[in-house]
Amino acid sequence: MQMIDIEQLPGGVAPPPVRVGDASIDEVTIALEMQYHPAETAGEAQLQAARALVVRELLRQQANALGLLSMQEATEAQEDAAIAALLEQELEVPEPGEADCRRFFDTHRERFSEPTQLRVRHILLAAAPDDSLGRDEAYQLGEKLLEELQQIPERFAEFAQHHSACPSKELDGDLGWLVSGQTVAELDRALQHLPEGLHERPLASRYGWHVVSIDERREGRALPFDQVIDRVRHSLREQATRRALRHYLLALQSDIGVEGIVLDDDAGGSLMQ
Repeated sequence: MQMIDIEQLPGGVAPPPVRVGDASIDEVTIALEMQYHPAETAGEAQLQAARALVVRELLRQQANALGLLSMQEATEAQEDAAIAALLEQELEVPEPGEADCRRFFDTHRERFSEPTQLRVRHILLAAAPDDSLGRDEAYQLGEKLLEELQQIPERFAEFAQHHSACPSKELDGDLGWLVSGQTVAELDRALQHLPEGLHERPLASRYGWHVVSIDERREGRALPFDQVIDRVRHSLREQATRRALRHYLLALQSDIGVEGIVLDDDAGGSLMQ
């Protein structure tokens, strides 16, 4: 039976049944698994869930074939232990040498640097993305608050307590020290480029508009190789493990047989998370 990628199915056409060897994975099981695979669309979540279940079933059947697991009434914990033992036994992952680590460090220095830190206060003026009138009103309020704050900056705490829809209002709007990735993406991108001080206009996010003050900025700095060699080695070992796992799963797919779905280039990636 030809394997079909769910993403390629035309709208309204039900996906083919998913089978791994003699075992089938039904739509209910896939639907239950979807909660662990957040995605932009339900179709993408369904695809990720189905692939994760196929990967687990491939490994479970192989563990059983090698005598590491009895398929009769095995608990989830027993299956997890058997799969871990299988991968420990079957995967060949080379240990990265110092020369490999240094080359990787030289190519990816930004990954091994101290991030820029920002001490941030904000006032969230809430408005839903599809509420154009509400967003206009929130923006106008933000401009009015900024006019007041430019004259009397000490009123920030008062305005945060009175107007902000964020729990930080109880801390006078103080978000503490932030690094990239700790707040909503669209606001995070803007914050990284702001200088210290009260920003001159409200900043947009999916939650509304933000009146923002950068109270202090600590620029990131590059770290020397000797301080991060363990992190570099871990990154290389993780990459090598992903490659080894992908090749192993594709070999199992060929040996055991999978119908109704294809494994992608990151087959088994969810096992590494």
